[in-house]
Amino acid sequence: MVDLEQTVVVAFVLGLVYYIRSKRNKSQYSQLPLPPGPKRLPILGNILDRPKAFEWETYHRWCQELNTDILYLNYMGTNVVVLDTNEAAYNLLERRSSIYSARSRMTMVNELMGWDFGLGFMNYGERWRTHRRLMHLSFNPAAALKYRPQLLRSTRNLLNRFLDFPDDYVITNVRHMAGETIMSVAYGIEVQPKDDPYIKVAEENMRVGAIAAVPGAFLVDNLPFLKYVPDWFPGADFKRKAKEWKELAQLLIYPPFDVVKRNIATGSAPPSFVANAFEKARAGYQDASYREDVIRDVSASLYAAGSDTTVNAIAVCILGILDHSEVLKKAQAEIDRVVKPGYLPDFEDEPNLPYITAIVKESLRWMTILPIAIPHYVQVEDEYKGYRIPAGSIIIPNSWAMLHDEEAYPDPFSFNPERFMKDGQLNKDIRDPAHACWGFGRRICPGRFMAFSSIWITIASMIAAFDIKKTIDAKGNVIEPSHECVSALLCAPRPFKCSIKPRSKETEHLIRVSAAQEAF
Repeated sequence: MVDLEQTVVVAFVLGLVYYIRSKRNKSQYSQLPLPPGPKRLPILGNILDRPKAFEWETYHRWCQELNTDILYLNYMGTNVVVLDTNEAAYNLLERRSSIYSARSRMTMVNELMGWDFGLGFMNYGERWRTHRRLMHLSFNPAAALKYRPQLLRSTRNLLNRFLDFPDDYVITNVRHMAGETIMSVAYGIEVQPKDDPYIKVAEENMRVGAIAAVPGAFLVDNLPFLKYVPDWFPGADFKRKAKEWKELAQLLIYPPFDVVKRNIATGSAPPSFVANAFEKARAGYQDASYREDVIRDVSASLYAAGSDTTVNAIAVCILGILDHSEVLKKAQAEIDRVVKPGYLPDFEDEPNLPYITAIVKESLRWMTILPIAIPHYVQVEDEYKGYRIPAGSIIIPNSWAMLHDEEAYPDPFSFNPERFMKDGQLNKDIRDPAHACWGFGRRICPGRFMAFSSIWITIASMIAAFDIKKTIDAKGNVIEPSHECVSALLCAPRPFKCSIKPRSKETEHLIRVSAAQEAF
């Protein structure tokens, strides 16, 4: 990143040009005021006010102070509009999705880091529609059902891992499970029990991607001409990072895809998304979505992002349970009542385990994993509630604020699955977190059905099999887990440890047997 002093010098001339041009632009909305926002400086705008971390909390605070649900910021000529409520997000991103479904240029991510393969970062247009269609054909609610055996096998293996590696961080074991799932679903590749290279590549790519995709994280996103600055130039550290991260992205895109192609050629490819897509292409499906480059890009998107929501939602669930032991006891009682003795939960049990579903919903709501989603971009000037939304604005839906709305979710900062229950069943009057946790409009996550299933079966199985408690140190003192999160596009809990032990000897035997059965 460039220091603030350099930012001011580099941006001064460009900002002045922008300021002059903006005075000349006229439209039917020119006379309307901009949405409320913090006081702006000439040329610099709000760049000095830009939050350095957990910006969703600052955006929400500003909205409260200004009594608005739509906030305007200007970062040296880049217009940013924050939507702080479900109403605002629905009215613009859903009802006007034809003009609010684009992505900003994202010079760092797409042009310098080579992430233009990613469906989530791809601009709205024919190329995006082609890739999105393949995702929908493969992971719509009906199509996603065929991947449930892989989800179940990975979950049973996770339970086994907690027996084999009880001292590992919770997130380490869960991340391995999620990586195993997505490698099996996307490529039909089996991962190594420990230190798998595919999982490491995905984890590292998501780490850097989450940093680079935050609006304003790199000055080159505001001033795209900086991408031409030589790597050796003072302040061009972003160019050196981008080069390193692009090489990392290549490891994500090509090696596993090439493995599947070789397996297909030899007739040894297990069922997977890639293998199924190639089979349809060979069968003569007249659909551009089944081109090789599209299959490659979509599988890489799955590989990169397919596990992080699962990992973090499960980690959040465990943190909530550690704070509220009564939730675990009630959930175990429900499972013991519904699931036959000698069995672990299966997907067929889901309709009869509403409290488990309530726990999953609360886990997706409580510590919002994508607090500002992936920002949208409006290409034309628009009006909302009497305010002008300038063309070329970055639109940030504040999912965190929506999922912590006190009117929709009283006492929103408490982990309380009961809020989704009424008379022993799911309360349909309570707003489902799906309204904000999976994205918005036409950019909503197409893999959300499989992701929810993966989270549900993992949480149900862990609760059925284990007693989950806080760790006790050698002196008998309780070690309180940290609730700290990483401030990035993905707000992930930092690694923590806890005690995860089988509920009985019989349960331990059941875990071993179930994992062995799923292996065949």
